[in-house]
Amino acid sequence: MVEKNEVISDIEQKFEGALLTIQKTADKFPTLWIAPENIIEVIAFLKNEIALPYEMLYDLTAIDEQAREHREGQPESVFTLVYTLLSFSRNEYLRLKVPTLKTEPTVDSLTSVFPVANWYEREVYDMFGIKFNGHPNLRRILMPQYWEGFPLQKQHPARATEMGEFQLPDEDKYRDWDLLQFKPEEWGMDKTTKNGDVMFLNLGPQHPGTHGVLRFIMKMDGEIIIETAPDIGFHHRGVEKMGERQSWHTFIPYTDRVEYLGGVMNNFPYVMAIEKMGDIEVPKRAQYIRIMMSELFRISSHLVWYGTFAQDLGMMTPVFLTFNDREKLFDLIQAITGARMHPNWFRIGGVSQDLPKGWKGMVKEFIGYMRKQLKLYDKLILRNEVFIRRTEGIGIYTTEEAIEWGITGPGLRATGFDWDFRKKQPYSRFEDFDFDIPVEKDGDCLARSKVRVAEIRQSLRIIEQCMNNMPSGHYKSDDSLAMPPRKDKTMKDIETLIHHFVGVSWGPVVPPGEGLMAIEGTKGNNGYYLISDGSTTSYRTRIRTPSFPAIQFVPYISIGYTVADFMAILGSVDYVLSDIDR
Repeated sequence: MVEKNEVISDIEQKFEGALLTIQKTADKFPTLWIAPENIIEVIAFLKNEIALPYEMLYDLTAIDEQAREHREGQPESVFTLVYTLLSFSRNEYLRLKVPTLKTEPTVDSLTSVFPVANWYEREVYDMFGIKFNGHPNLRRILMPQYWEGFPLQKQHPARATEMGEFQLPDEDKYRDWDLLQFKPEEWGMDKTTKNGDVMFLNLGPQHPGTHGVLRFIMKMDGEIIIETAPDIGFHHRGVEKMGERQSWHTFIPYTDRVEYLGGVMNNFPYVMAIEKMGDIEVPKRAQYIRIMMSELFRISSHLVWYGTFAQDLGMMTPVFLTFNDREKLFDLIQAITGARMHPNWFRIGGVSQDLPKGWKGMVKEFIGYMRKQLKLYDKLILRNEVFIRRTEGIGIYTTEEAIEWGITGPGLRATGFDWDFRKKQPYSRFEDFDFDIPVEKDGDCLARSKVRVAEIRQSLRIIEQCMNNMPSGHYKSDDSLAMPPRKDKTMKDIETLIHHFVGVSWGPVVPPGEGLMAIEGTKGNNGYYLISDGSTTSYRTRIRTPSFPAIQFVPYISIGYTVADFMAILGSVDYVLSDIDR
């Protein structure tokens, strides 16, 4: 493995004056500040020329620095662009930062190096107002085209009560209607084909196959798809902005709703990022409980996908069976957490409460029941001739293509690449567990289906090990940043009671710093990049979701297929609209 300082030396030697400074961060990822005029060539060098390259553009976002107080040692900047690269060969992240000194900055587009940068740059433009030279279609992506202002700038209101009373005069209404009309040239589409006849088909935004308010504009040559343009943002509700107005603790319930099928799986990277910045040690028992609950929600999410995917392909029975099994799983989750779909149960430093009496019996019963049901589903769905014919050889892509477009999770493992963050970058003591990484090699809809079904079986293995090997001890840290204190101490002395009061009302003050924590979520890699300015709220909350790049990838793997095939491709991706739009 090449040492991190060798990469830095290579950059210094290759690009004189490009490296401005090296920043120390809580996550200990190498973080380099690069001059704006050099950023594209530096990233191209890291991707294409060095040994053990950084193959994936993991994320691209920005920071409005104008209200920040703690920037010790960082270059002067009004807006900072943040490029996060991931090297599978090195098994490490690399963060590159670019300072800009203008209130309306312009930088070069990265789309010539990483095609996945297209949507990320549109999002940065939409949220911060930063323009990218050479971008093929720089227009808003999450906000309506008529929106005024840039929501993630610090000067933009965070609540409706901070804005004026909403009014929609007739002239604005007609303007907005005109902006909503489909104009092919605005989407980079022309109105001709080699055969002369062309049709534009709107799939959605209200369509049962999109599983939410999502629109695909298809350019058709007869039955064949020539081009597809996704239209997203209908579910956008400003979760990252909410993360910067809520306290560290009171934002936890919002994370449940980002990928709303994943429940506490969304709490996981958020609280671990805070624990990393606060250097909070989590008890072993709490870590095992977190793993068990997260794997239960992985099964829950996969059950929803299994049933609805079968329904997309014309089967009616499976969706009723899988949703019934999901309700049985929710009974177990409710018995432990007190809630079903959105428990809001993980806490900074541990979990909300200890496991209740009788939990082992309920878990054991569900494991036995679910294993029997999976055999039924194998026969009913996975080995069904119609299901196989609708999915085999459809929507094929390679490992290299998946990495190029930021695909993680089952979508990546279905190409033959055995990358699972629980194994490759273990967190919360996943290294203690014995489980396999399901892999298929064909990279089609059927392969993605097989991987997810196998993952349910592996999750049951992990849950069973949690049940049999659950450590004793506390379910929450005693660290002063992990709040509130345990009840057995709260009522015994005034200092602890005061800490409980302050912790619940204000929440912790996280030391200045920043860090990324990423996990193997239900649909791929889910990461939270948090910045603290030394207060009770986050200065910047960035949520990297797997569904965002996945939907950008759909047009690429749909060319040449029919609309019927497109429904299979779309269902095999397993996305959630709230995970895309945030």
